[in-house]
Amino acid sequence: MPMKPNEREYRDFTLAVVENENNDTEERKMVNGYASVFDTPYTLYDGIDVVIQEQVDSRAFDEADLSDVIFQYNHEGRVFARTSNNTLAIIPDERGLAIEADLGGTEIGNQLYQEIKGGYTTKMSYGYTVRDAEWTDSKMEDGRTLELRTIKAVGKVYDVSAVSIPANDATTISVRNLSDGVIAEIEAERLKALELERRKLQTKLRLGGFTNV
Repeated sequence: MPMKPNEREYRDFTLAVVENENNDTEERKMVNGYASVFDTPYTLYDGIDVVIQEQVDSRAFDEADLSDVIFQYNHEGRVFARTSNNTLAIIPDERGLAIEADLGGTEIGNQLYQEIKGGYTTKMSYGYTVRDAEWTDSKMEDGRTLELRTIKAVGKVYDVSAVSIPANDATTISVRNLSDGVIAEIEAERLKALELERRKLQTKLRLGGFTNV
């Protein structure tokens, strides 16, 4: 069941709300989570004779165009954040396509933040084009045909959006009040962990009679 080349597609995922208490007066309205997860099939169509599922390969975003991605609601209307002004970050990692956005720059962005925080908006989605995909067919126990589409390479990601009605519950997004950017916090934790591992390795080598790492 081939798709049209370079056709823009949209996939929806789950929003979960987590609030981090912060009493600073200048709080940033941060949301973070995953717009896509890797190697997790989700159903696009469930019919009488055929079931169509899709999954994203873990290398799908390796060469994707992630420049000037925008954060919207239902893929239309106002822009709440974007990568070009550093209010949105798109970071593929071992789990999937991680997103981090500051919605505090506009009044309407603050309203969306409160909707997510209050549980009124609980889903997200992303729009993209596919550069390469692979289809496989198999028979299910009930006799229907399972068609699995594996996205091998994404061409471009256009937007990530909070949505009212989703198609997939695979990923999560959290709401946090942070004075410092989430990305900086994650990077600091990563560097701290690397330094701890380096010190542990140095200790082991010294105990084994070695003097240097």
